[in-house]
Amino acid sequence: MIIKSINLTNFRNHENYHLECNQDTTLILGENGCGKTSVLEAIYILTRGKSFRSTDPEIIKRGTSFYRIELEYDNGEKIVASYDTKNKTFVALDKKSRRLPKKSRYPIVLFLPSDLNLVSGSPSRHREYFDRIFSQINEEYNTNLSRYEKALKQRNELLKNEYITKTDLFSWNLLLAKYGVSLYKTRKLLTDEINQNLENVYHSIAKNDDKVSLVYETEIINDSEEQYLNQLEKNYEKDKYLGHTSFGVHRDDYEFIFNNCEADGSASRGETRSIILALKFIEADIIFQKLNQKPIVLLDDVFSELDEARRKCLISNFKDHQVILTSVEAVE
Repeated sequence: MIIKSINLTNFRNHENYHLECNQDTTLILGENGCGKTSVLEAIYILTRGKSFRSTDPEIIKRGTSFYRIELEYDNGEKIVASYDTKNKTFVALDKKSRRLPKKSRYPIVLFLPSDLNLVSGSPSRHREYFDRIFSQINEEYNTNLSRYEKALKQRNELLKNEYITKTDLFSWNLLLAKYGVSLYKTRKLLTDEINQNLENVYHSIAKNDDKVSLVYETEIINDSEEQYLNQLEKNYEKDKYLGHTSFGVHRDDYEFIFNNCEADGSASRGETRSIILALKFIEADIIFQKLNQKPIVLLDDVFSELDEARRKCLISNFKDHQVILTSVEAVE
């Protein structure tokens, strides 16, 4: 589908804002701090169901008590989200709900300036990035991730209680084992799929023969829930002392390898940007292969971070997608 328009009311620093979108490329031009990223954030909320950068109370324009955003597709379908400091509601397909219905979610390739620093990012930053991608590709992954995080939070809360016993943790261990193994299998599978094309796509951008790969780093040995459960129980005393769960997929990481070395520290600034561009192109391709939908591409002021050759490559690879981008200067 193609986004036709979006309206914002009391969203960030926008009291009222309307954007008409083109079928191919829409440029949102303005100085830093004028609210360009907020427009992309609103689009993301109405296509994915939540913000990519903060919680609802932080989004409401200062001095007001609610926000409202409305998106219209080219087929006439409208989606509305509103929040009044207490309740958040979506209206989609003429039905009101607390969450954006699965049928109304649409895939997005989101490109933020911070993504260009992904290679040197922390494990939590890596997990957040790939979780966002995998959740779009696999709806079950999104559900299992949410359930795993809730179970992990409950288990960690219990570990802070000095009277907690191993038996008290058993039901949470079972849930962590169940959902943890499922997340492990999906992460491993999709990382392998990324690696099938990463080097070739990188070569098409960088015009060289460097070796590039993505390594999924995990403590999980295999897809056995029993082994996962046994390790959680084995770590009972350690976890009780630490006050948190020391084993599991919430500690996973992703490492970029460049010419048989860690890319962080060995790849140049330009080389790391080529790696991330390749990753974005592969993300769009996998989404189309899995969902049979061409994702909408949101580019937040990334042109200023790329040289001319990489800008042209970005434009060329996304020429068949609807692209909505922000910039502080005109983009050719």
